Amino acid sequence: MRGTAAHTGRALPLVAAVALLTAGCGGASGSGSGGGEGKLANGRTFTTAVASDPGALDPAKTVLSIAIGINRYLYDPLIHLDDRGEPEAGLAQKWQATVSTASFTLRPGLTCSDGSPLTASDVAANINYIGAPENKSPMAGVLVQPGTKARADDGKRTVTLTSGAPDAFLLRNAGSVPIACGAGLKDRTVLAKGGKGSGTGMFTLTEAVAGDHYTLTRRKDYSWGPGASTQKAEGLPDKVTIRVIPNETTAANLLTSGELNAAVVAGPEQKRLAAQKLFHADVQAPLGELYFNQTAGRPGADETVRRALVQALSLPDVGKVITNGTGKPSQGLVTDEPRACTGDSVTGNLLRHDLAAAKSALDAAGWTPGPGGTRTKDGKKLALSLMYATQNGPAVAAGAELIQQEWKSLGADVTLKPADSPALNSTLYGSGNWDVSMAPFGLGAPTQLVPFMSGPTPPKGLNFAGVQNPAYTALVQQASSRAGSAGCPQWQQAETELIKHLDAVPYYNSLTPVFGASARFRVSQSAIVPSSIRMYAN
Repeated sequence: MRGTAAHTGRALPLVAAVALLTAGCGGASGSGSGGGEGKLANGRTFTTAVASDPGALDPAKTVLSIAIGINRYLYDPLIHLDDRGEPEAGLAQKWQATVSTASFTLRPGLTCSDGSPLTASDVAANINYIGAPENKSPMAGVLVQPGTKARADDGKRTVTLTSGAPDAFLLRNAGSVPIACGAGLKDRTVLAKGGKGSGTGMFTLTEAVAGDHYTLTRRKDYSWGPGASTQKAEGLPDKVTIRVIPNETTAANLLTSGELNAAVVAGPEQKRLAAQKLFHADVQAPLGELYFNQTAGRPGADETVRRALVQALSLPDVGKVITNGTGKPSQGLVTDEPRACTGDSVTGNLLRHDLAAAKSALDAAGWTPGPGGTRTKDGKKLALSLMYATQNGPAVAAGAELIQQEWKSLGADVTLKPADSPALNSTLYGSGNWDVSMAPFGLGAPTQLVPFMSGPTPPKGLNFAGVQNPAYTALVQQASSRAGSAGCPQWQQAETELIKHLDAVPYYNSLTPVFGASARFRVSQSAIVPSSIRMYAN
């Protein structure tokens, strides 16, 4: 979910992390280090790698971080966020907001990628689509509250919206909606295929070969990029090629050979690339998170079982394995910079490793060891499936094996279920056939977590784990009525309630480098900022 709240994956720094699309400002130097600079080069192709195919690309229909990262090239939001989390002009040049209403005035001269004018009515249509419950957008409750209504004045280039529910970060959330236009608003299959003629971003999709590559071409009429980035900037690529490369060693080899200009490298290969002094922009992202399926009949529906399973794990050891020793313990569920709220909701609230206590708890609950050591209760085995994201690299697979071993010591029969991003999405929000998920969420604001941890379950909602936590819901109501950071203490208390009841188990974050070769760029909200890319002739 590495989030839009995005389920994140290796392409995040967003299922596999939800990396929410909250675009950052431009800047050629990025946030990184290493790598010598030659002369800026024009007319180049920027080639980058993702670990899994993004699936359907409709920006109002996906929470996959890889798809969100690609859509950042194709669609612009109303506002961008700078490094401090302050709004900057995007498609909108002026804005104002409370917790219940917001208004935006569009820049003059905006166009869709088919050359037609972008109107305020187009913008309102994007917001209204997400806000209409019958459309079942996964962005509903994340960026736009269900029931939100937007109205447009095309003559004045203004869009005014009334939120369907109080939203403490209404400007940040609604302002981050990726805006489509043109034919895609009438036929969303166009958007699912990359939005030909329907984009508002710097690039347009010109070729798509699922599972292999996506080619994007820079628009010559685009002039509204964030910060100081414009079409006249030296070193902007003419094209972007996004290659699907599941194997991290292959991606690292292609970086060193010059066939790739950028790739996220989370595993041991990063040491080899760092030794070559390649440029890298580092991203802190959630990698160690556990979620239990709490629907009726699943082992995770019983909090006693959840507590025993977590207590049986040495989470710091698992965290070191999945991050190759380069990560650090989590302090909360909101990790994407710039964060709307800061603080530590994890320390002191997660159970410490105590296998003996975990066994005793299950004994007391009637789970008795049977032949081979697997526990049973009322004739039913303590059998679990553990799903993890393949795009997060081999270290995560090793971490899943360690969890499997530790749970076997507790008396659980654990089956590992590796899955790529589309499979994670279809399982968590479709079939529901899972017990424990290791797929993390990338979040920039606590409001973005709410529909995933409360409300209706799929297919009617996004509450994939079936969480029912009254204390969390009550605190969310309190926090939602306070604009911006004023509600952060309540948001942190709400998050703490989730962690105490093992509704969410955040335990380790990764510090993941996005390496660059013959290119520099900036990373914001766990993805490369397209307007920040600069190509070099070295």
